[in-house]
Amino acid sequence: MWHDRNRRRRGHALITKELGEKIPPLYANDGAENPDEVKAVVKLFSIISHWTWYITEWDANSGVCFGLVDGFESELGYFDLTELSEVVVAGTVPVVERDLHWDPTPLGEIRAAIAAI
Repeated sequence: MWHDRNRRRRGHALITKELGEKIPPLYANDGAENPDEVKAVVKLFSIISHWTWYITEWDANSGVCFGLVDGFESELGYFDLTELSEVVVAGTVPVVERDLHWDPTPLGEIRAAIAAI
C-alpha cells in the first residue's frame, strides 16, 4: 500500500489503511449512471492556499488518485498523492492535510457548495 512519508510531521496520515480500503480503485466509477452521485471518500486541503482535493478513486500502490480538484478551477482529474504529501513550507511543515471530520459526500453536493461561495 502507498506510504505517507510525512505522516509524523503532519500528525496524521493522509490515507490510513482503513480509509484506503474504503476508496474505490481507479476507474471503478467509469460509466456511473449519475456522476454527481459518486462519493468523495476523502477530502484533502492545503494549509496555505484555497486548493482542495476530493478523492473518489485511487491506486493503493502508486498513490495516484482521481477526483474533484478545486483550485484555479473546479474540475475532475488525476493527482498524485505522493506529490501532495511531500510539499512542505519552512523546510519541514507539510502543506496538505486531510479533513479528519469528513464524511463521504456526493460530488454534486460538493460542486453546489463550491458554486455557492
